[in-house]
Amino acid sequence: MVHGTHNAVKDDRNDYIKIYVNGEILSRSEAKISVFDSGYLVGDGIWEAVRLSKGTLIFIDDHLSRLWNAAKATGIQLPFTKQELRDIVHSVLKINNMIDGVHVRIMVTRGIKKTPSQDPRLTISGPNLVIIPEYKLADLKSKTKGIKLFTSTIRRGSPDYLDPKLNCHSKLHEVQALIQAIEAGADEALM
Repeated sequence: MVHGTHNAVKDDRNDYIKIYVNGEILSRSEAKISVFDSGYLVGDGIWEAVRLSKGTLIFIDDHLSRLWNAAKATGIQLPFTKQELRDIVHSVLKINNMIDGVHVRIMVTRGIKKTPSQDPRLTISGPNLVIIPEYKLADLKSKTKGIKLFTSTIRRGSPDYLDPKLNCHSKLHEVQALIQAIEAGADEALM
C-alpha cells in the first residue's frame, strides 16, 4: 500500500465521476486528450486544485487569481473569464451531485501542437480545459502512523526559470525526488 501525505480514502463513487473536457461532460473512461497536447508533449500547462467543503469552494478567488497569474506568466490565453470558469466548475459539481469532501483539479494546457515541439507557435488549437472532481478525504493512517522523510539531493528549481508560485504541469523534479525517497525506504521527499 502507498503511504504518505497524498493518500486518500478509497471512494467507489470516483469510478462514476463525470469529467469536463473542453465543454463536454465525459465518463472517466471516455475523458481523453490528444497525444499532441502541449501538456503531454512538454509539460506546457497550468493547474489549480480546489477543495469543496459543505458546498463551498474553499479560497476559490485566490485559486483563480493564481491560475490567471500563471496563464499570464506562461503566455497561455485563457478563453474564458474567472466567472465563466467558476460557473463551469459549479456545473461540473452539480452534474456529479457533489457537495462535500471533494478535490477539484482544474487543468489548462496551451493546446494541441502540429508536431512535438516546445515552440508555442506550433500550437494549432486553443487551450484545453479539463476539470476532474473526485471525492478525496485524507487517509488518517498517515497521520496516526506518521511518515518517514528523506532529504533529497534533488532541489526545487530557481524562481528565475521555474517560479514555485506557479502550479505548472512540469513536476518532474518532484517525481524524481519522491522516487529517490522511496528507494531510500522513506514515504516522502524533503526538497
